[in-house]
Amino acid sequence: MARDLVFEIGTEEMPAAYMPGAIRELERLARDKFAETGLAYQSLRTTGTPRRLVLYVEGLAETQPDSIKEARGPKRDQAFDDNGQPTRAALGFARAQGVEVDQLELREVSGVTYVFAVKKEIGKNTMEVLPGLLENLVRSMGFPKSMRWGYSELRFARPIRWMLALFGRETVPVQVENIRADNQTFGHRFLAEGPFKIGDASEYFRRMEELFVIVDHVQRQALIREQVTRVAAQNGGRPLEDEELLEEVNFLLEYPTAFYGEFSPEYLTIPPEVLTTSMREHQRYFPVFSPENQLLPGFVGVRNGDDYNLQTVKEGNERVLRARLEDALFFYREDTKEPLELRVELLKNVVYQARLGTVYAKTARLQEISTYIGRELGLGQTEKIRRAAYLCKADLETNMVYEFPELQGIMGRYYARSSGEEPEVAEAIFEHYLPRFAGDDLPSTPAGIAVSLAEKLDNLVGCFSIGIKPTGSQDPYALRRQALGIVNILLHRNLPLDLKKVIERVYQGFVPISPDFSSEETTSEVLDFILQRMRGLLLERGISYDVLDAVLAVPEGNLLRVNNRVQVLSEFKANERFEDLMIVFNRCYNLARKWHQTAVDESGFEVDQERRLFARLTSGTPTWRAKLEAGDFQSYLVELAGLRPEVDALFDAVMIMAEDRRVRANRLGMLRWISNLFLDFADFSRLV
Repeated sequence: MARDLVFEIGTEEMPAAYMPGAIRELERLARDKFAETGLAYQSLRTTGTPRRLVLYVEGLAETQPDSIKEARGPKRDQAFDDNGQPTRAALGFARAQGVEVDQLELREVSGVTYVFAVKKEIGKNTMEVLPGLLENLVRSMGFPKSMRWGYSELRFARPIRWMLALFGRETVPVQVENIRADNQTFGHRFLAEGPFKIGDASEYFRRMEELFVIVDHVQRQALIREQVTRVAAQNGGRPLEDEELLEEVNFLLEYPTAFYGEFSPEYLTIPPEVLTTSMREHQRYFPVFSPENQLLPGFVGVRNGDDYNLQTVKEGNERVLRARLEDALFFYREDTKEPLELRVELLKNVVYQARLGTVYAKTARLQEISTYIGRELGLGQTEKIRRAAYLCKADLETNMVYEFPELQGIMGRYYARSSGEEPEVAEAIFEHYLPRFAGDDLPSTPAGIAVSLAEKLDNLVGCFSIGIKPTGSQDPYALRRQALGIVNILLHRNLPLDLKKVIERVYQGFVPISPDFSSEETTSEVLDFILQRMRGLLLERGISYDVLDAVLAVPEGNLLRVNNRVQVLSEFKANERFEDLMIVFNRCYNLARKWHQTAVDESGFEVDQERRLFARLTSGTPTWRAKLEAGDFQSYLVELAGLRPEVDALFDAVMIMAEDRRVRANRLGMLRWISNLFLDFADFSRLV
């Protein structure tokens, strides 16, 4: 008969950021360990609160299934002598397997007869298996940061204070260090201190709710969402939709009760981003907006407890937020007392990176590079671009950004507006940080695009030139994100920028610091790094890996052209001419891959097929290369596929590897010529 199992690991409050990963890790480990033991169950799930991680297994079998284990031993002629008596090899094998020698079986495998030991193992009682399984489960858990406490050797996210382990009504005697599991648990820290007994595993969740603990994190999050939405609606608004905040709040409490708080409308004179950041980041409140999407002077907080004395809780939270907003209002007023441009000189005291100099020096580089990018792309507005680059980092020296670093760029836009800067300049100051994360907006103004690209390229080239590169687990300067931002901006805004030329130009700004790597090395590495981010992006969009590998084997700095080559080749694989294309490439490339000469002597031709192919190449190559240069990639591939009749005719008429050296060189030269035409577009040998 099957029973339910509940295993609760009670701890001190764990960080909210650890909980989603810990719940997933617990489920993965549990499934693996139950699979190893062969214990059958109907369903398995994991959940938790800040004070507990819970494994719940429904319909767990009471015994392991019986199993038959087979082990192959020596060959028959090695196991038995001519008289059929067991040899030392057979006796040793039987002893090692724990069977009598007369229990060994003979079986044929691939025409050879071996001895086999066949053992039937009776499944253990589940209660015998669970203590070791659950202990191993606890010891296998990993966290971003673990700790030890007291004299314990166990490392865990936070100290373990109790364990509950019930198989049906029976307590599982699992012990980890000095903590032994029993049938007792603890409810809400303040509303039901405990300990309390759980009679049966099946009543665990209901009983915990009576103790003011909603253990199921999915149920708890849905309840928080419903409460926050309802409370905001009751006060004429809607809450900010923020899944990350919702998840964090969910793992900060065990029994949610939402409430509405208010603050003085006077604070609405502060930019709304400052208010929402104060509420979200510092207090974990949900800002409330009107139906017209205007920020209201109110918020929704979520209490860890019931509604007892909720008015006092509301007033206390309002006082805390008021102090935060008063600081923000003071910072805003102080920052707007002087023009933003006066803070640029202060950037001389802000170090960007020890070897790469100050933020002020970076600003000077951004002015030069962004105006260069603007000219290359024909964006115009040169003065606005240069002005935006000059001011884009000035808000780092404001009181508000010092207090709220996540508002850099946002506050720069507000302060630029209050300083009388042109709207395009103010917007570019904000946009030059875009995109900040996956799915974020992209810069849309000419100045914003130019300064954003300059900023990201400056970061990449500077870091790569002194050997700072992302590793598998670390990317402290977010270089991957910035490279991906470059890719997204260029592709989505359809910008034909030659990155190779720009990277070389950016490198010149770092020459005074004596970089560790040359311009050629840095340019090659940075361009490849960006192209690899582009590869990942196109893989997510469904482009096959072989097409990407083929095209990226012929790198170029214009990502639009790279993307167009990828799209055309991907579509051409479904074209009826693709077979012709690959036959031409493979026949030529396979023979000429080690031949590097394309020179051909017409006087050395022996047959008309050679002359016809040479004439086709001579007359067609200028036109084909013009199509390749112009980006008419579809026509280019059609032209190459059209070489099949002449190539087939040549292979049918002659032996390419002729004995006459001069004749052979002529034929290989034409094949190399054709191969190069293909390889100028992509490495077709990488196509599957």
